[in-house]
Amino acid sequence: MAGAAGAVPSLWTLGAEKLQAPKIEYGQLSPALIVLGAAVIGIVLEAFLPRKLRYGAQLILTALGLAAAFAAVLGLAVTGHATTKAAIAGMGAIAVDGPTLFLQGTILLVGLVSVFVFAERRLEPRGHSGNNVDSWAAQPASVPGGEGEKEATKAGWTTTEVYPLLLFAVGGMLIFPAANDLLTLFIALEVFSLPLYLLCALARRRRLLSQEAAVKYFLLGAFSSAFLLFGAALLYGFAGTFSYSGLARVIGNADRTTSAVLAETTGNDALLLIGGAMVVMGLLFKVGAVPFHMWTPDVYQGAPTPVTGFMAAATKVAAFGALLRLLYVVLPGLRWDWRPVLWGVAILTMLAGAVVAITQTDIKRLLAYSSIAHAGFLLAGVIATSRDGVSSVLFYLGAYSFVTLGAFAVVTLVRDAGGEATHLSKWAGLGRRSPLLAGVFAIFLLAFAGIPLTSGFAGKFAVFKAAAEGGAGPLVVVGVIASAIAAFFYIRVIVLMFLSEPKTDGPTVAVPSVWTTSAITVGVLVTIVLGVAPQYFLDLANQAGVFVR
Repeated sequence: MAGAAGAVPSLWTLGAEKLQAPKIEYGQLSPALIVLGAAVIGIVLEAFLPRKLRYGAQLILTALGLAAAFAAVLGLAVTGHATTKAAIAGMGAIAVDGPTLFLQGTILLVGLVSVFVFAERRLEPRGHSGNNVDSWAAQPASVPGGEGEKEATKAGWTTTEVYPLLLFAVGGMLIFPAANDLLTLFIALEVFSLPLYLLCALARRRRLLSQEAAVKYFLLGAFSSAFLLFGAALLYGFAGTFSYSGLARVIGNADRTTSAVLAETTGNDALLLIGGAMVVMGLLFKVGAVPFHMWTPDVYQGAPTPVTGFMAAATKVAAFGALLRLLYVVLPGLRWDWRPVLWGVAILTMLAGAVVAITQTDIKRLLAYSSIAHAGFLLAGVIATSRDGVSSVLFYLGAYSFVTLGAFAVVTLVRDAGGEATHLSKWAGLGRRSPLLAGVFAIFLLAFAGIPLTSGFAGKFAVFKAAAEGGAGPLVVVGVIASAIAAFFYIRVIVLMFLSEPKTDGPTVAVPSVWTTSAITVGVLVTIVLGVAPQYFLDLANQAGVFVR
């Protein structure tokens, strides 16, 4: 027995080389680690804290976690990781460079402002217990209208699980634009998508509509994830690697080495073109580009409005960041293949979003189609394929995010007996009933339209300028036409608010707490500052516009 055992080779001698412990650059990964760590702590608090203490504890933890992560991003930027010290971290999985830090900073600020809207507890009537309640279902697992929901509502329960879910979503979004291989990209996509599916289903009012939105988002999101994952598999078959740098080398014919297993597929252009197209399709779904946009209006309308605002802003930032990195780092050698396709997608997205928005009678659906049109404008900057194109998209994403957050925060305040009054007819005369709120919403609409002295004008000018210099002049012409069409329905809402007679049974404007007031104030300030004095932020985006390879 001993001799027989001794004849068997040791497991340690079977390997060709000694196993090495992974080297993890925790400092460079600290923004995502802080947010995900705070999310885990939030889950522990939900399990062990008494119900009456959870709201305050979760709110403090979430705000501190996001603020600490933003401080970590600033620390990395100050120490040169956005420029000279840009690096690949996490054993090649994460790129820490200018676009990563700019987008991570934007996502964290968007998340922090979204927490303020999530925390609002003055808009809903108090429960029978006399406690203030929020926008979230009292007991999400109960059947809508059932005894469990009635008892939870009577007891004044609130759903504080939304804060850890928000943190998990933000954590995934931080990794998504920084992903430097296709597997990390897919994992980040799932990490931020799954919490969003849950958050969409948690509305206190109109729960069936909210749950319908969540199911639609989940099903279509699953299709997009499948497209992305299958495309990643095809690209692996082509190149023998998931790494962005490895893919780029094989596509550029700089690396011809391959394994025996993949010898028959490596270099097969069909795998490259189909795989690349499927990965891009998965990302275009997340940005809401035509023809992958059908989920957007239904989900925006049905989801709780605080979630809609967060999702409309942060998801677009993360998804466009990932799309930029994929096209500029992995697929620059296929520029002549993907540019014509994105031309068509951008034109359809701009025109469809602007034209269909005219027919909308619900303010949330109108803003949904507006976001689709803005995805088309952003694609014009992507198509520029230049450093100015990258920097213009980064600036546009930052400007658009805060306008969107502010606009949806305003929507939460216009209410009737059924909750939020989102039908456009109910906004008639709002400027006479509440001139301050209507004036603030008008500023956001003018920014969406791209009127001068707003952040929207500076963003569109930067994107269109980069596109024109990149040889996409006709695309800019279509963008200007789409902007003119979009301006019609934005101004129509302003006219409705200020020049129409208010209805006697019209909605009321709720008096918000300091949380929603702060969110709207931040949105207005960013909109005006980036419109009046955008140069510093344009320069900042330009400095951050180089990808590490």
